[in-house]
Amino acid sequence: MPLFKKEQEAAAALNPMPRHIAMVMDGNGRWATSRGLPRTAGHKEGAETFRRIATHCSHIGLEYLTVYAFSTENWTRSEAEVNAIMELLRVYLLESCEKMVKENIGLRIMGDESRLSEGLRALIRETDELSKQTTGLQVNVCLNYGARMEITRAARLLAEDVKAGRIAVSDITEEMVSERLYSGGIPDPELIIRPGAEKRMSNFLLWQSAYSELYFTDTLWPDFTEAELDGAITWYRSRKRRFGGVK
Repeated sequence: MPLFKKEQEAAAALNPMPRHIAMVMDGNGRWATSRGLPRTAGHKEGAETFRRIATHCSHIGLEYLTVYAFSTENWTRSEAEVNAIMELLRVYLLESCEKMVKENIGLRIMGDESRLSEGLRALIRETDELSKQTTGLQVNVCLNYGARMEITRAARLLAEDVKAGRIAVSDITEEMVSERLYSGGIPDPELIIRPGAEKRMSNFLLWQSAYSELYFTDTLWPDFTEAELDGAITWYRSRKRRFGGVK
């Protein structure tokens, strides 16, 4: 068991380590402009932070890490900024294809791939296949993702099943909706962390976050550290999680 996890589990009164943490990687552009740099420099620095945090999550024994990389609304940004983000993703996927099996880290892209280049889609398919060989941390990257769009897509899939006679309307359950989300088969995140000083969900995991603990920090994503992640986990473990009941 990793050292950090051992130290945390020693406090019996606390919640267990979360299995799944989700993060909004916010503040890259503001980090860059505050330093007189182009916004693209902030995204490059943010990508390095993502690599550090994902590695740390693997070391402390986390099972799932989901990050919000690019929303359906982000296409309204400048062409140069969008292209820079997509190039960083391409480079990361290439690196992942080489390293993920060695490091036992899986990668899953969640979102609408239809607007992505064929090159990116091919890399996504390759990483999907390689991820089947891994048993460690699973990193989920939300790309061209929006929670309302995700829920709408799940509703359409259910409607198609009803129309085809595979299920009846009265058979539909919450579990059926969950199975048809991009995150189907993944447990909901116990903890959602949002750096960058904003205090909103921004169309991120709206269904899955029904009972997530929400941790906000003013730290901009490029400055987010492993120590701050550990602090967020300690905060989470001190929470009383009632799930609508009384304890």
